[in-house]
Amino acid sequence: MLKVELIAHTPEPERVVAAAAKLCYSAVGVDKLMEDLTPEKSANFLNMLSNLGHASPTEHASFTFAIEGVSRALLAQITRHRIASYSVQSQRYVRLDDFHFVVPPEVEADPESKARFLTAMREEAAHYLSIAEALTQKHEADFLAQGLSEKEAHSKAEKKANEDARFVLPNACETKMVVTMNARSLNNFFAIRCCNRAQWEIRALAEEMYKLVFAVAPNLFRRSGPSCVATGRCPEGRMSCGQIKEVQAKYAKIHAGEAEA
Repeated sequence: MLKVELIAHTPEPERVVAAAAKLCYSAVGVDKLMEDLTPEKSANFLNMLSNLGHASPTEHASFTFAIEGVSRALLAQITRHRIASYSVQSQRYVRLDDFHFVVPPEVEADPESKARFLTAMREEAAHYLSIAEALTQKHEADFLAQGLSEKEAHSKAEKKANEDARFVLPNACETKMVVTMNARSLNNFFAIRCCNRAQWEIRALAEEMYKLVFAVAPNLFRRSGPSCVATGRCPEGRMSCGQIKEVQAKYAKIHAGEAEA
């Protein structure tokens, strides 16, 4: 099951971004940069930046998320957002003796497909463990022959076995990660991945991340979200989902604190 937590962020992110904007548009020195930046004045600066399309000051606020219950397929998508930092649970160092996996909703809803899917996952798990064990025994014997202690030989053998056995693991295999993005990168991420046309799993993740940062910095993210919310129009042309009003209403509820749990 998807789980997302906002574990850290720039203190007073809206005030920090407002200070950067203040420096851009006034003669104030650094010693007085933070003076008089009340929440109201910070909000005004952020609104001005949004109206001007001046996004660079928003890069000074960053947000760090702990994420679990997502697939390796999602990992391949999220890391395409390159202005970010990622730390991902290693399949090289961590042996997945009982690996968890993500079941797509369409598979979950179809009994026959689900049964075949679960069978495939059980078979993949068995293949992974059998290959890992066979390679561990082989490598351990080699390391013992080289004069390593039993403890050191077993530890090195497991690691070496894991890095090859993992090749049979499926895209559905669950992973965990820590992700840090600045506000500008998040706005780009939300515009693309909160869209109805985004793949279901990364859209669900993006929506949860959006709710978390909006609660912390509402003025910084009020005009964020999918493009039809951020700009009022859909950039997808003939590929549009055709549900702009419904999406806008959904985000209006988030902004009003009425989002579904």
